[in-house]
Amino acid sequence: MEIRVIHFELQKGNISKSCIIEEIVKMEKKIFPKHESLASSFYEELRKKNCGLLYSPLTVNGKEEGVAGYVLYSWPSSLFASITKIAVRESCRRQGHGKALIEAAIERCRRRKIKRVCLHVDPLRTPALSLYQKLGFKIDKIIHSYYSLQRDAYRMYLDFDD
Repeated sequence: MEIRVIHFELQKGNISKSCIIEEIVKMEKKIFPKHESLASSFYEELRKKNCGLLYSPLTVNGKEEGVAGYVLYSWPSSLFASITKIAVRESCRRQGHGKALIEAAIERCRRRKIKRVCLHVDPLRTPALSLYQKLGFKIDKIIHSYYSLQRDAYRMYLDFDD
């Protein structure tokens, strides 16, 4: 599965990256409820020096036709990183895109010598929870009302051995 890195620079003429980011923003709006979506602040997130964006291209008959999925992550310090957002287009789910994106983000964090990667997941999203556990993430604790008053989250982590 091919994973691509987006190094975001605010330059004129960077049309292909801009189109990809616009498609990601549209996916963000479609997949997540408004209060969970980063669509309105996506460009601001990408401007941060400690932020990474990876995407999996959607290919049809060997031709790139857009974005199958993406992962946004950040590393506030050398001690830990956080997977802020992961999303896969509904028609592309259960094909390995999510796993490849998470593995790529983990590998990039590993290369930065980060000690721990954290993420949050709704306990009711069993496919996502199962994937994270298969990749070695452990549940740290439940955070009540994380997504909304009635929606909790598991805080999960993956520690790297030195």
